[in-house]
Amino acid sequence: MKTYYLNINHFIQVCIFIHTCFCFSQKINLKHVYSALEERRADEAILILSKIDTLKTTTYDKALIKYYLGEANLIVDNHGLAYKYMSASKLLFKQVDSVKDVADCNIALLRILSHQNNVNIETKSIIGELKNYALENNDYKSLRSIYHKIASNYLDENKGLLANNYFNKYIELSKQNNDTLYVAYGLMNKGTVFNDYIKNSDSAIFYFKKSLPTFFKYKDIETIAYNYNNQGKAYYNLNDCKKALIYYLKADSTPIKNNIAKSKAVFYKNISNAYSKCNDYENAYIYSNKLNSLKDSINDTQQNIEISKIKEQYDNEKLRANNLEIEGKRKQNFNLLIGALAFIFFGGITTFLIHKSTKRKQKLAEQEKDLETQKLATVLKEQELLSIDAMIEGQEKERQRIANDLHDDLGGLMATVKLHFNALKDKHTPELFDKTTDLLDETYQKIRSIAHAKNSGVIAKQGLLKAIQNMADKVSSSNKINIEVIDHGLEDRLENSLELTIFRMVQELVTNIIKHAEATEAIIHLTNHDESLNIMVEDNGKGFNQSQITTKNKGMGIHSIDKRIEHLNGTMTIESEIDNGTTIIIDIPI
Repeated sequence: MKTYYLNINHFIQVCIFIHTCFCFSQKINLKHVYSALEERRADEAILILSKIDTLKTTTYDKALIKYYLGEANLIVDNHGLAYKYMSASKLLFKQVDSVKDVADCNIALLRILSHQNNVNIETKSIIGELKNYALENNDYKSLRSIYHKIASNYLDENKGLLANNYFNKYIELSKQNNDTLYVAYGLMNKGTVFNDYIKNSDSAIFYFKKSLPTFFKYKDIETIAYNYNNQGKAYYNLNDCKKALIYYLKADSTPIKNNIAKSKAVFYKNISNAYSKCNDYENAYIYSNKLNSLKDSINDTQQNIEISKIKEQYDNEKLRANNLEIEGKRKQNFNLLIGALAFIFFGGITTFLIHKSTKRKQKLAEQEKDLETQKLATVLKEQELLSIDAMIEGQEKERQRIANDLHDDLGGLMATVKLHFNALKDKHTPELFDKTTDLLDETYQKIRSIAHAKNSGVIAKQGLLKAIQNMADKVSSSNKINIEVIDHGLEDRLENSLELTIFRMVQELVTNIIKHAEATEAIIHLTNHDESLNIMVEDNGKGFNQSQITTKNKGMGIHSIDKRIEHLNGTMTIESEIDNGTTIIIDIPI
C-alpha cells in the first residue's frame, strides 16, 4: 500500500459565557501511521486513525484508513476486527476501481484467515479473484500468496502430497525472483507437511535445518522460534523427548514480538508434553500451569464467530453502499446537536476538567517520586557492575604485566647465562656442560610457555569471537576433541569488560568438557539477538546427573559462571543426561 496525506479540518464552536468562541484545524499525516505499523506499535496507529473525521475524506482515503485499521488489529491478534476493516477497505477500493489495492486487501484477508482454526468461510472466491489479477498483471507477490493459500487448504483437507506440490511451486517461484527468504519459508512449510501429514519426521528435520540459516541471516526472530518449535515436534514424533525438549526450550527462549500469547501457548503445551514423556512430571506441571494462565486471553472460537458475522455484514454492505452519504448527513446533524448540548453544559465540563487536571498532577508527582527511587536503585546497580568491570580489567592488566616481566627480564637473563656456558664448553667437561645446557633450554622454554599462557586471556585487541575461535583451534589441535564455533550477528564488537567476562565463562565451560566430559566433539553457538546474547555449548560426552547440581554443592567452575551471569542479569539452563552429552544455554542482556 502507498502512503498518503490527509488534511482534516475540525471546526469546534464553543462559547464561554455566551461571549467567546473559537475554532481549530488539525493535519494528520498517514505516514506516521505507516511508521507505527512498521515498528509494530499497533495501539499508537489505532489511536491516530480513530481521531480522523472520515466524513470529510475521499472514498479512497476512507479505504486506506480501514486498511491500516485492519493491519493494526491483526498485529494485536484481534482477528475479528481485522477481518471487518479489511473487508470494508476492499469494498471501498472496488468503488474507485483501484485493482492493485483490492489485490492487497485480498492478500491481507488470506493472512487474517490463516490465523484461525476451523473457520467456516469460503475462501475460493478470494483465491480465484486474486489469481486472475496476478496472471493479468504478472504480480509475483500475489501469485506466491495464492500458492501458499492453496497448499494450506489442502493441508486442512489432510491432503499432504497435494499441499507439498504447491509448496514446491511456491519455492520455485521464489527462486526465479531471487527471494531467498521466501524460499526458506517454503522449505519450512515442506518440513511441516512431512512432519504432520506425510509422517516422515527425518525429512521434516532436514527441511527445518536447511531453512534455519536464512532466518538467522535476515534476523527473522519469530520464524527462528517457530523453526525451533517444529524441530522439537519432529524429535518428539521420533520419541526422542530429550532433543525435543532442547529445541522447545530454544523456541521459548527466543524473544518474539508478534502473536506472543498464541505462540507461547503452543510452546508451553509442547514443553509440558515433552517433560511428561521424559517422566519429569514436576516440570510438566509447571508448564501446564503456564499454559492455563494464557488460555483466558486466547479465544479462537469466539473470533471465528466474529469473522463469520462480519462476512455476512460484508455481503450486506454491498446493498447498503448507496445509503452511506445519507447516513453521513444524519451523523453530521447529530454532531450539531451534540455541539449545542456541549454549549449548555460547558460550565460543568470545565469544572470536571479542572478537577481531572488536579488529580493528574498529583498522579504525575507520585510517578516522579517512584522514578527517583528507581533511578537510585539503578545507580547502585551500575556502581556494582563498574566494580566488577574494574576487577576484571585489573586482573587482565596484572596478567599482562606478569607475562611481560617473565618474557623480557627472566627470559633474557636465562638466554645470557646459556651463552656464557657455551663459551666455557671447550674448557671443561663436555658432558657436564651438555646436561647444564639442556636444563637451561628446558627452563627457558618453560618460561616462554608461562608467558604465553598468561597472555592468552588478553582479548582486548582481537575481540570475543576471534579469541574463542583461537581457543577452540588450540584445543582441537590436540586431536582428542574437536571444537566448532558457530556465530550469528557478531560482526560488531561488544563492550570490552563484557567480552572479557563472556570469554572467561566460555573458557571455563570448555575446561570442564576437557576435564570431565570425555567428549570427542563440542559446539559453541554465539547468537546476537540485538537486545540479548545467546551462548549455547554442547558436547557429546558422558553427561552427568543434574540432581547432583544444587545451589549448595555446585563445582567451583559452575559456581563461578553462575555468579558472573547473576551480575550480568542473565540466565543459565543446564540440560544433561548420563551417556547423552550436555547442553548449557546462557542468555545475557546486552
